[in-house]
Amino acid sequence: MLLLAVTTAQSADMGGTYTLLVENDVFTGSDQHYTNGLRLSYLSRQDDVPDYIRKFAAAMPFVELGARLRAGYALGHNIYTPNNIKAAELVEDERPYAGYLYAGMAVVAESDSRAGNILDTWELDIGIVGPSALGKEVQNSFHHMIGVRQAEGWRNQLEDEIAVSLTHERKWRHLWRHPNSGLGVDLTPHVGGSVGNLATYLNLGATVRIGEGLARDYGPPRIRPSLPGSGFFLPYDGIGWYLYAGVDGRAVAHNIFLDGNTFTDSHGVDSKAWVGDVQMGVVLTFDRVRIAYTHICRTREFEGQESGDNFGAVSISARF
Repeated sequence: MLLLAVTTAQSADMGGTYTLLVENDVFTGSDQHYTNGLRLSYLSRQDDVPDYIRKFAAAMPFVELGARLRAGYALGHNIYTPNNIKAAELVEDERPYAGYLYAGMAVVAESDSRAGNILDTWELDIGIVGPSALGKEVQNSFHHMIGVRQAEGWRNQLEDEIAVSLTHERKWRHLWRHPNSGLGVDLTPHVGGSVGNLATYLNLGATVRIGEGLARDYGPPRIRPSLPGSGFFLPYDGIGWYLYAGVDGRAVAHNIFLDGNTFTDSHGVDSKAWVGDVQMGVVLTFDRVRIAYTHICRTREFEGQESGDNFGAVSISARF
């Protein structure tokens, strides 16, 4: 008989969660389009949040009254390039070069329903797109370090622009656990969206997981736009593990990394209105450490793109 899992006691939620997340197409043997994402983040323990985060949560719709709150902070850097990085001249039918450096603040609200658990995440990111984001310097320095040819077309990158995005995600976790083996299965649908001059879209999808210790998190974290997980996890007594797979579809109204600068003329391409992701991966939890690998397949994002993209994501989270 399968039993609905209950929420893990707050006493297990000791200390905040620090996460290092790297997304890169080198894991799949390519070097194009969304070529690298790096994100360092911290998420507080349950209800250990400052007053301004509580006020932020109270001002946001969909956050349940009495929800268990966590405060999140992040620094991130993304790099985007065309397929042909050997060409110094502008590649008209390919996406622009772009770097993106940003800081983020988030509130994560967890609540319970009769069917399962609900996790709402509101995140405000503010950063800069363009030369000041140092995309050229980061990519070519890394290429030099590993002995790979440098990208030649960075002079054609997007111009400097302050970028702002406000993102919301809601996840419904439906979790069942076998009473004897401890093996669990869950289905977590999600819906969300983003507004801002960085990106504007609506998304929905679902993730399925199977393994042990599923009640400890909502899946591994990812860099948006993506299938959502959770920046936090609860410590596991022993070794926990699970396999997971998910799909996400996005209706895209704006993407600065494809459409080009908002307020100045720049190179851009015709972005597709519908984009989808399929992902699969594995998570291991060792007491207060969580390690995850995700393989992502993304459909074509702009007109003229020959094929979709594949890249990998590795995250390491630790509780202190």
